[in-house]
Amino acid sequence: QVQLVESGGGLVQAGGSLRLSCAASGRAFNMYTMAYFRQAPGKERESVAAISWSGGTTSYADSVKGRFTISRDNAKNTMYLQMNNLKPEDTATYYCAARLIGGLGASLNEYPYWGQGTQVTVSS
Repeated sequence: QVQLVESGGGLVQAGGSLRLSCAASGRAFNMYTMAYFRQAPGKERESVAAISWSGGTTSYADSVKGRFTISRDNAKNTMYLQMNNLKPEDTATYYCAARLIGGLGASLNEYPYWGQGTQVTVSS
């Protein structure tokens, strides 16, 4: 099993940047495919980005391509989401998620392990 704790959320103006972190505890972090999802008030949770166990393969939602970058440091058991040129529509609670190996799925059901979430608010 793996336990996940997000950090790095906050309030930022449109056009600004934030970096989220997801710290994992437990064994074999480098065996997990990792992902970020987000959920805005009144909306369903949606996939933002995912990264393979090695970090060599990534995928992004169309809405964040070119603005967000997902990465991981397996030596530190940590995943990151660098968010640049933030927009008010990026406002949401951001969750990190993990699955043991597997592909870069975008479905919530594919990820059995979740963090508690961190709030990101972008003001216009």
